[in-house]
Amino acid sequence: MSSQPSDPLAAVDALLAAVEAGHLLPAPAERIRLREAAGLTQAAVAQALGVRIPSIQAWEEGRAEPKPERLQAYRRLLEGLAQRYPAPPQPHATPPADTAHLPAATTNTFPAADRPGPSTPEPTTSSPASAAPPAAPNGPAVVESVVRPSSRRLAAKTAAKPATTPADPQFPHGPLAVLDGDGSAYGVNGIVLDCPATTVVELVEWTLKESGLGAPRLNRNGKDSDPLVVLTASAAVKLGLPERLEGPEERRSLRLVDDHPVVKQIGKAKWQLTQRGFGPWPRIYRKAQGSARQCVQLAVLSWDALDTRSWPGATTMHPADIARVLGTYAQRVITPRGSTAVSGLELMTALRPPTRAVQENGTWVPGHNPGSLGTDPMDPAPPEAIAEHPVVVRSGWTGGFLNEEAYQWVRDPALLSDEECLLPYAVGLDLNTAFLAAAARLTVGLSAPDHFHRPVFNKKIPGSWLADLSHIDLDPRLPSPFTPDGTRPTGPAWYQTHTLAYAQELGHDVHPVEAYLRRETGAYLDPWHDRLKTAYMDTLADLGVTADLTDAGFLAAMEHHKQTDPAMAAVLAAIKATVKGGIGKLRERPQGRTYRDGDPWPAMQRPTWRPDIRATVISKARVNMHRKLTNMVKLTGLYPLAVLSDCVVYPSPGPSPLDFLPYDASGKPLMGGFRLGPTPGLAKLEGVQEMSWAVDLMEKGLNPARHIKGGDAVLDEGE
Repeated sequence: MSSQPSDPLAAVDALLAAVEAGHLLPAPAERIRLREAAGLTQAAVAQALGVRIPSIQAWEEGRAEPKPERLQAYRRLLEGLAQRYPAPPQPHATPPADTAHLPAATTNTFPAADRPGPSTPEPTTSSPASAAPPAAPNGPAVVESVVRPSSRRLAAKTAAKPATTPADPQFPHGPLAVLDGDGSAYGVNGIVLDCPATTVVELVEWTLKESGLGAPRLNRNGKDSDPLVVLTASAAVKLGLPERLEGPEERRSLRLVDDHPVVKQIGKAKWQLTQRGFGPWPRIYRKAQGSARQCVQLAVLSWDALDTRSWPGATTMHPADIARVLGTYAQRVITPRGSTAVSGLELMTALRPPTRAVQENGTWVPGHNPGSLGTDPMDPAPPEAIAEHPVVVRSGWTGGFLNEEAYQWVRDPALLSDEECLLPYAVGLDLNTAFLAAAARLTVGLSAPDHFHRPVFNKKIPGSWLADLSHIDLDPRLPSPFTPDGTRPTGPAWYQTHTLAYAQELGHDVHPVEAYLRRETGAYLDPWHDRLKTAYMDTLADLGVTADLTDAGFLAAMEHHKQTDPAMAAVLAAIKATVKGGIGKLRERPQGRTYRDGDPWPAMQRPTWRPDIRATVISKARVNMHRKLTNMVKLTGLYPLAVLSDCVVYPSPGPSPLDFLPYDASGKPLMGGFRLGPTPGLAKLEGVQEMSWAVDLMEKGLNPARHIKGGDAVLDEGE
């Protein structure tokens, strides 16, 4: 049966008429750009148009076009977004006239061995005569871009490999720069700005007036991102800062003392510091003038602004490469504002701003933004809080707390069979960004909790439920899905909705005796999940790990991906740290030796202090893990040796996951169990050791999943 049109000439005429009338939809890439510029998820667009998410995905990938009944609505959406978010100019286009006061960017070409692709990128030139000079014997050729009128010239210096992200006309030089001691400010896309500042105040004023740094808002109701200037050790010293925080008070508080000359200089110039003072991530600001913000974020590298666990290798790189690492992170995730945990939390708010403009009596005023957490902090229900929280201390609560944490479980060695002990290998699998996968399409509470007695359980309502699951008898060779340590519950306890829903899924009755539930709900984390998933997948692809690889190809690519490009490997590590840290920040505990139980602490006074949302994510992640463990038993008959958060260790006849993961006769992975791949929620190899090694650890009460990657259990006595 032919799929060709019955009248090709008529179809061609209709297509030409659509072109003439301007009724064709934008190209697929532009459809994606418009949706992401507005901060809309595919789910939101699908709901508005009354279609399924796969339809939106197909339209954005160019695999299908909307049917006539949806075409007009989809075109109207895209046209409206195009008016609000016009396409940025091409990377080599002449800059708009309103940026003529900014310093011009120096663009550099590189030898073939340093370029990401086989073709040579064309330099920005003002005329055919602006050809690149021959490469110097010991370095790359340097091509200078058109020099616009400016109060400062640009020095032509070698920079990192340029990215392909087009410049935003409002912020032509990207989100950030790394300032070195010689005045070179290395930015994204290979640009190098000449910064004349010799004091922190001069640096702030240059950044706001001349640098062209900053990033556009991630949501139409949000705010543009403040420019970030990262200081190397030599730049910090040049600006009058100590190379390291050395005094006892500075080391204790991780910030300059209030009478430090730089702090006094900032105050004298009528600038202000936030409450955290001048530490590794100081923010310097003045009160906004109208809608124009006056704020600059700094980061001092020699004060350990970049944690080596989150940014491996970044601090030892050349400033140009640091700019590439941080710039890529800023463009794919958010401009860093502190640790990756802080950035993860800031990203939630940037994608779901608490307010939007609404009209009251003909005047635009800030109003609540539906789907957000609002502007005011919210007290948790007593079982959702922690023992130090004022809600608990004031009420004298003794009813117990939620214990929704990630797995830390080791199987009883007595339950190992002879067949398992005779297998030669223990193989660890690690789930990619398990918390991020759990956040997908996750309904969480948005309003304050209400207290209920003897409620009927409803798996669609997020909240905390008091129930007794101790009667449920499960296979002891698997961890219990109801406790973090995998042991069977001993009596009534508080559980998050997903945990009780999984008990129902396993065929058990659930009868809560008490609950704290939320009436207003929503998928608050959806845009956060979508942006971080895209960033994660794009960065893995930069490292040669793509979704189209076979399982064997995936394992081979993952074995060497960190050596492919150390800069992108650092970005990948930072993205993963952003996921875990952002979820962890939802229940940040009090800090400091002077803290007393019952006193409020800074973290709990923000709207994003939401331990219930954290519990929801972790509960779903743990349930997802148990479901895979159970399915693996059904598919392969294998039981795990140990689980630690998102890592599971299995006995194996061979040293590869391919030796025990389930496949059908054609070699296709079976659904339900663990599968290999780069997507969040799929698995990768964590490590391989001898089975005797794992058994020895288990008999000592240690967790093989904690050490499967490096085999350092003998050195670790603190577990």
